[in-house]
Amino acid sequence: RTSASFAALCGTAPIPVSSGRTDKHRLSRGGDRQANAALHHIVKVRMSYDQRTRAYRDTRLANGWTTKEVFRALKRAVAREIFHALAGHTLAPDYSDLRPARHAKNLTLTAAAQHLGVWPARIGELELGRRPNDELATRYRAWLAAA
Repeated sequence: RTSASFAALCGTAPIPVSSGRTDKHRLSRGGDRQANAALHHIVKVRMSYDQRTRAYRDTRLANGWTTKEVFRALKRAVAREIFHALAGHTLAPDYSDLRPARHAKNLTLTAAAQHLGVWPARIGELELGRRPNDELATRYRAWLAAA
């Protein structure tokens, strides 16, 4: 849904722990512990090897943040990056023309699969868009046009 809900799922959503004039946050103890552990490991490695992460850490520490606060912010940023990578806004290829074309020519999945050298289930998954494969779809379309 959103990067905030993904962060909550991973246990990296910031929780306010303010008191009086103090405005601080801590990491959520909830969420998927394995996902949180993976994020923790990613941040540790980035702090060791990634120059941008080191610069961010050094700047925040110079501004009075604690190491825990820097870690919390970095885990949240990594969770946001992962969410955007997973929920990428790329359009899936459209294979909705394949099944009607096969049906119009009265061809079976087995016949198509034998000609293309794959299992019939693979053709069915391709037609439904469950396992995209542009190369196979191109060969399949060419075969359907010639059949």
